[in-house]
Amino acid sequence: MRIWLGIVMVSCVALVGCGQPAEPKGEFEVAPDIEARRAKLVRQHLGAEVGHLSDGDRQALRHLVAAAGTLDEIFKLQAWAGNASFASRVAGYQGSGADALEDYYRIMYGKWDRLEELEPFIGHDPHPAGAGYYPEDLTKEEFENWLQAHPADEAEFRSLYTIIRRDGDRLVAVPYSKAYEELLGRAASELLAAASATENESLKTFLELRAAAFTNDDYYDSDMAWMDLDSDIEVVVGPYETYEDRLFGYKAAFEAFVCVANPDDSARLARYKQELPYLERNLPIPDEHKNLDRGTESPIRVVDELFTAGDTRAGIQTIAFNLPNDERVRQAKGSKKVLLKNIMRAKYDAILTPVARLALPADDVGLIDFEAFFQFILHHEMAHGLGPGQIVVEGRDTEVRLELKELYSRFEEAKADVLGVFNLYALVDRGVMDPSILDHLPWTYTAGMFRTTRFGLTEAHGQGMVMQANYLLAKGAIEVTDDGRFRPVPEAFRDAFRDLARELLMIQARGDYEGARRFQDSYGAVPPAMLSVIDGMADIPVDVDPVFTLEGLS
Repeated sequence: MRIWLGIVMVSCVALVGCGQPAEPKGEFEVAPDIEARRAKLVRQHLGAEVGHLSDGDRQALRHLVAAAGTLDEIFKLQAWAGNASFASRVAGYQGSGADALEDYYRIMYGKWDRLEELEPFIGHDPHPAGAGYYPEDLTKEEFENWLQAHPADEAEFRSLYTIIRRDGDRLVAVPYSKAYEELLGRAASELLAAASATENESLKTFLELRAAAFTNDDYYDSDMAWMDLDSDIEVVVGPYETYEDRLFGYKAAFEAFVCVANPDDSARLARYKQELPYLERNLPIPDEHKNLDRGTESPIRVVDELFTAGDTRAGIQTIAFNLPNDERVRQAKGSKKVLLKNIMRAKYDAILTPVARLALPADDVGLIDFEAFFQFILHHEMAHGLGPGQIVVEGRDTEVRLELKELYSRFEEAKADVLGVFNLYALVDRGVMDPSILDHLPWTYTAGMFRTTRFGLTEAHGQGMVMQANYLLAKGAIEVTDDGRFRPVPEAFRDAFRDLARELLMIQARGDYEGARRFQDSYGAVPPAMLSVIDGMADIPVDVDPVFTLEGLS
C-alpha cells in the first residue's frame, strides 16, 4: 500500500485543523505575484527504502510519523500565535491564485515570506520578531527591564523551553510542557507506541525517555540516549534550534526528522570523527579559547529522509544537521552529525547545478562536484561541534548563544561554513582526505554561495553566507570577472578562510555582541555584483518542496 504524505497531510495539519470547521471567508490582500513565489519551490518526491526493516521497525515508523505531525501543530503556534485561526481563512480564500496562496502559506507556516526578509505576502502586518514565543507587543527593553526588576525570573525567562505571556501587568514564563500539554501528550503516546513496536533497545530507550521529557521539559537524559542510538531508524523529535526567535534567539522550536540509515555511507565517513580532537587543536585561535575537553564520541550518520515536520519543514529544507545543542551533552559526548543524502542529491541536481551555470564562468562550471558538496556539508556540521560553546564573560559562566542573542544563529552558521572549508584543507595536509577534493572545493563552494544567499537575509544560513561572500571578495579569495561571473582564486582561498575563521571564532569566544554587530554592519549587505547574478536566476528554484512517499509501512 502506498501512502502519500507531505503536501496532503501537512495541509490538513497546518491549514484546516483536521476536521475543525473553517471560519467564514475573510477579506485580505494577497501579493499579486503569489504564483511566482510559489514557483520558487519545486516539488520533489522523496522516500526511503524500508524493505530491509523488521516488521516492528516499520510499525514504529508509522507512529513516529504521527508524532511528527503533532509536533508540526506545535511549531505552527510557535511560528505565529495567530496561525490556528488565520489558517482557515486562507483555506477559504477564493480570489486569484488561491491554490498557490494555500500552498505558500503551508510552506511558510504563516503569512510572511521566509525567502523575502519576512515581508508579508498576505496583508501588511510586520512579522513579530518574537514569533509566537512572546507577546507581539513585547520589546527587548521591556523584557530586560523586567529581569532587572525580577532577577529570580532570569533562568525561566531565558530558558529554551518556556514561552513568555502577560498576566495582567506581569510577565510570566510558561513551560512548554504546560503551554502545549495536550499536543505533547499526543506526541508522547505515539513515541511510546513506537517504543513498544521496535525490537531495537537503543531506539526503545530513547523514545521512552523523550516521551518523558515532553512532560517535564528536561531533555538531557533523552539527548544522551539519542547520542547512543544504534538503529536502522534515525529519528529526531523535540525542541532544538532557536532560529525562529528573532527577538533574543533564546527559544527552541519543535521539529522532527524521521529517517532510515544508510550504513555503507555512514561507515565510509565514520573515520572523520576520530579527527575532531585534532581539528579542535588546529583552530586558528589561542589555546585558551579552544574547547579541548569536549566529548569526541560524535557519531556520523548518512540517512535518507522519510518525513519531516515543524521548524525544519518551514521554508528552506535542511540537508544535514548537528545535534543536540545542549552544551552539557556536547561536553560529555560531543554531537551527532546526520546527513540527509536523498534531499542533498535533490538540491544538487535541481538547484546547485543550474545555479553554477549562471554564477561561474562557463569554463569553470564542470569543476563543481557532488562529493565536494557532500564533504563540505559534512564538515559544516562537524564544525558546529568545534570552538567556543560554554564561555566566561566578565567573570560569568555563560554560553555563546546567550551572549550573541539574536545574532547567534547567523554567526554560528557562518562559522560552520568557514571551518568546513578550513578543515578540509587541514585534513588533506594530514593525509586523511584525498587531495583531489581541492580540485573541486573552491568552485563548489562559490556556486553554493548563491544557492544559500537566495534563502534570504532573514534566514540564518543566508545571512551567514552574505557575510562570508563580502569578506572573501574583500580579501581577494573570490573575484568578479568582466562578464559579472564569480571565480574563486585558489591560491588565496585557504588564507582567507583561516583569517575569517579567526575573526568569527574570537567574536564567539569573547561573547562579543557589539563586535558581532559591527562585523555584520561591515559585511552584511548583499554585494551588488551578487544581486546582479541572482536576478538572473529567477527561473531556477530556490529550494525543494518535499512530497514524502511512504511505502511498505502498512
